[in-house]
Order: sequence, then structure tokens, then C-alpha cells
Amino acid sequence: MAEDKSKRDSIGMNMKGCQTNNGFVHNEDILEQTSDTGSSADNLQHSNTSILGSQEPDFKGVQPYAGMPKEVLFQFSGQARYRIPREILFWLAVASVLVLIAATVAIIVLSPKCLDWWQEGPMYQIYPRSFKDSNKDGNGDLKGIQDKLDYITALNVKTVWITSFYKSSLKDFRYGVEDFRQVDSIFGTMEDFENLVAAIHDKGLKLIIDFIPNHTSDKHTWFQLSRTRTGKYTDYYIWHDCTHENGTTVPPNNWLSVYGNSSWHFDEVRNQCYFHQFMKEQPDLNFRNPDVQEEIKEILRFWLTKGVDGFSFDAVKFLLEAKHLRDEIQVNKTQIPDTVTQYSELYHDFTTTQVGGMHDIPLDQYSTEFMGTEAYAETIDRTVMYYGLPFIQEADFPFNNYLTMLDTVSGNSVYEVITSWMENMPEGKWPNWMIGGPDSSRLTSRLGNEYVNVMNMLLFTLPGTPITYYGEEIGMGNIVAINLNESYDTNTLLSKSPMQWDNSSNAGFSEASHTWLPTNSDYHTVNVDVQKTQSRSALKLYQDLSLLHANELLLNRGWFCHLRNDSHYVVYTRELDGIDRIFIVVLNFGESTLLNLQNMISGLPATVRIRLSTNSANKGSEVDTSGIFLDKGEGLILEHNTKNLLHRQTAFRDRCFVSNRACYSSVLNILYTSC
Repeated sequence: MAEDKSKRDSIGMNMKGCQTNNGFVHNEDILEQTSDTGSSADNLQHSNTSILGSQEPDFKGVQPYAGMPKEVLFQFSGQARYRIPREILFWLAVASVLVLIAATVAIIVLSPKCLDWWQEGPMYQIYPRSFKDSNKDGNGDLKGIQDKLDYITALNVKTVWITSFYKSSLKDFRYGVEDFRQVDSIFGTMEDFENLVAAIHDKGLKLIIDFIPNHTSDKHTWFQLSRTRTGKYTDYYIWHDCTHENGTTVPPNNWLSVYGNSSWHFDEVRNQCYFHQFMKEQPDLNFRNPDVQEEIKEILRFWLTKGVDGFSFDAVKFLLEAKHLRDEIQVNKTQIPDTVTQYSELYHDFTTTQVGGMHDIPLDQYSTEFMGTEAYAETIDRTVMYYGLPFIQEADFPFNNYLTMLDTVSGNSVYEVITSWMENMPEGKWPNWMIGGPDSSRLTSRLGNEYVNVMNMLLFTLPGTPITYYGEEIGMGNIVAINLNESYDTNTLLSKSPMQWDNSSNAGFSEASHTWLPTNSDYHTVNVDVQKTQSRSALKLYQDLSLLHANELLLNRGWFCHLRNDSHYVVYTRELDGIDRIFIVVLNFGESTLLNLQNMISGLPATVRIRLSTNSANKGSEVDTSGIFLDKGEGLILEHNTKNLLHRQTAFRDRCFVSNRACYSSVLNILYTSC
């Protein structure tokens, strides 16, 4: 009976308004089936008492307990000491969410535009035929580039730039293209290219390739169809009537080829002259033809689907010609017109740098695209036209090769190149700098070995994207001119010699008995393997500079402020709002000189720390700011703690530049624009 009483009490505790809390009655089925009539009567009586009794149980004096029914829970939850903390926590949660949303919106609104991948770090330009031979035929190839990706990654570069590798039968550095969708067999196969792209991306790098929209090979299918006036291909090239008698052609005008003589060539199949800015085997495309433009777009899409991240458009200053065919003006107006045969004897106002063209190639539909242009015009102000207009985007940047054109160097000449580009570049655009390239003499051959380190320091401390031509990081020079079985000006071949990897046969470039170009005779001492082990080598400094550039906001986002220059040196600072220190860059291009920085920057302490030096022995030491002695070709990056930034001072307002303004918050570790 005691057990029955316990069961009845349990049922009574869980009954209210004929509602049963089954969570606390585990044996209802047993109770309902009991044959004890006395017990049933007792249960019924107890149940009736519970139902007919007080409608609100008395919980006075009862404390909360685990497993309490909801009726008990509701009695306690309504009490002030439980309700108020709960409401406080709820509204705190709501307020926190609103604060987070507001903070996120504020950060998005105030944050500067993130740098694109082509702005984040250096580009490394490779001439594929000379980089690494993987199949022992004496020619560099795509597999060879893939084999050396670890080396490229160790340079801290972000982008690999491969020059032309398209199918071409001409020995013209692969710029007379027969098929824009094929890899020339000398470099490998399309599968090799696809493997290279995958390997480059696996390393976290990006890839840009050369593209030549101005002309094709005369063996290209388009040209063959155009010669016979077949369908839409009839006007794919620039054709014009001309007189051709007894083997002599009278061209439509006096326009000249880059390589001399008339830029018009008579075609016996079509019985007209076609226009060529370069060799007669390279007819110019008619870029005003919408069908040609569409062909170009389709080719770009083809390579983008292969994984290419961007393009370098070559020879774009030749892309359009004036529709009229008026003669170009002679430089020497007294010269007999029939004797004008050299390209330099005319002003090329009608055949170069015509407005428009590049904005007809939209790449903005692709999220990772890049478009650079090789538009090397006569003056900087004409080259920067390829940035486009405020509402017409053309190139992300035209490649800036003006430092490669310095045959002699001084503080004044370097300053002139820097400021000319900055002053002519449209507001908000991004600069770039290069000190070598496949069509210019190598730096050491132009200026001397003593300038390798200081020019690389210049490259990495200027605002914008640094671009390195393969071998410049170790100070490679031109090869000696010899008889070469190649077309074009052989002088442009001298900077394309095989990469110098080690002191083995052929400088480690190839295991073949003969290479397409000879290696430089200095490869025993100027090579990658040797410089890897030398703490003061050009390669080691290059790696230090590229690492500093990657890790310092002062260099990749900061202001550039020019301090002073003369025939010997150039001095400038790199600084950023929110960072209470600046870099003072001192580069000497002249003879040994003594420099007083205190005359240039007020409040400069007696000594500052050398962050990086072309002489690695000085790294980390202190230097006297009232008298800094610099050898020829010596450079210093000095670090100075200060809150007095130069770009805020009226005296320097016209001498400071920034592409995308940003400020740094050390508290939040973010960049913002409202400085």
C-alpha cells in the first residue's frame, strides 16, 4: 500500500486541469491495469480531489529543481530576479549584432580599394627560349620554366610573365604568329602549357603572356584568305591600290617600316599593296574591322579558359593608323623625299599612338584579368595615354621602360624619369618600373656592374609594381656580338642569352652540345648557384629587397616624397599615415659623395638605423645623418621614427605622390581612407 500511495502522490503532483505530464509518470499503463479495486478507488478519489481542488498549486517556499514541470518553471520565470537578467542579455545580444553590422559597413565604406594581384608584388619576365632547356635541344621550353618555379618563388615575385611562344615559322622572336591558339613546337605542347599553368597557380603565382594584336604572319590562314578576297576575311588586313610595274612598286604614301623602306608591299595574288609596320612577312591587321576585333576577343577567351590571368599587349602604339593616307612629315624638310628610307627620318603622327582601340577589348567580364601594354612611344606623355580616360579603361598600366633607356645614369636623370611618369600618369592609376627587357641592352652592359644593386634598390622602393627581366637579379650582361643565324637586328639578341644557373657546361641552361645562343663568358662567377652562397651577392640583396617590399606597407601602399637630387644622388622618403616611422632612400649614381640629410629633413636625429644597404655589412648599423659617405653605386634604406610626415607639410605638398591613398590603424590593424 505504501507503493500505491507513492504512485498516487506522483500522479497527483502531475495533474492539473485534466492534463497529464507524462514525463513524470513512467507506469501509467501498469496503474490502469491494476486489479486492486481498493487501490482504484483510492486513485480515483485522489484524482478527483486534485481536479476539484485549488486551480493554482501553492509553490510557496518551493525552490527551483532539476526536471521541474513547465507549470513550476513558469511560476519562477515570471519573477523579476529571473526575468530582468534575461531581458538584459537579450537586448545586449541585439545591440551587439547591430554594432557588428554597423562596424562592418563602416569598415567597408572607409577601407581603401584592395590591391589587385598585379599590384601586390613584383613581376618576373621570362624569354622562354633562353630560360631552361628540358629536352636537350639547346632551346629553352615550357617544361624548363616549370622545373625552375621553386627558384622563381624564392625571389618573392607574384607574377610570371612569359613572352611570345605562339606557333611561328619566322625567326623573329616568335612575333610573326601563324596560329594564336597553338604553342610552337620548339617550346613544347599545349599539354606542357596547361601543366605549367597549373604548377604556377599551385605556387600561388599568377601568369601573364604576350599577345600581339597588331599583325600576323603572312602564312596565317586569315592572310591567305584575305589575299583571295574570301568572305569576311577580305578586309582583315589593310589593303590599298598601288602601282606596280616592271617589278617596281609606287606605294600609296611615304609611310615607312620600322626596319626601313616602304611599309607597303605589293601582293601579286590580290594585285594590291598591304600595309606592314614591321617586316613584309608581318602584315598589319585592320583593327578597325569589327570582325577582327571579335577574333581578338575570342583568342583572349581561349587563353583565359586555359588559366591565363592576364596579357601583355605588344606593339599597341602601331595598332591603328590614320584613315586618311596623307604623307607623314619629314624630320629634315630639305631632304629629297625619294631618299627618305629610314624610320627615324619621319615624324610618325599618322601611324602610331592613335587615340582609341584598346578599350574595344573588354576584359572586365573576367574577375582576375590584367591588361598591360607595351606602347613604348617617343615621350612619356604619349605612353601614359594607354591608361585610358576617366570613363574609358584601357590598360591597367602601360609598361614603363624608360629606366631601360638610360645609357648613362645620374641622380638627375633618374629623378627626371621618376617625376615625368608620376606627373603624366592619370590620377588614381598605378605605376610600374622596369630596368631591363628583351628588346633593350642589359643593365650591366649599359651602365656597369657597379649599378646592379642600386638599380634594384630603386626598383623596389619606388611606388608601384617592380618588373624584373630574367637574369637582372644576378647581374647578367649582354653576350658579345657574333654572327647569328637569326632575322632582325642581331643587337636585340644580345640581351636574350641563356640564363646562367651554375658553372657547369652551358651555365646549367642545357645539356645539349650546342645552344641557340651562346652563354656569357662570365657565367662561371655570375650564376645563381654561386650567388646563393654569397651573403653580399646581387641575388641575396634582390631577395631581401623583394621581401621588404612584400612586408612593408610603407613601400607597397605609402607616399613617395622627393627630397633632393643632383648629378650624383637622389633622395626620397616612403611614408604612410598611421605609421610613425618613415623610410629614407638614398641612392648614389655618381662618384663618391658626402651627404647631409639634416639639411633636407628638419628634426632628424643625429643617427638613424640602416634597414637595408647595397653593402650588406652595413645592414642594421647606425649612420650619422649629418655626413653620410656614399660610394659610387651605393644605396641605403634608412629607418626613422617620426610622427612629422613630409606629405602633410606645405613645403612638400607638390613633391609627394600616392596612387591610392590609405591610412593605417595600429589599434585595429586595418587600412582606411578617411585620414
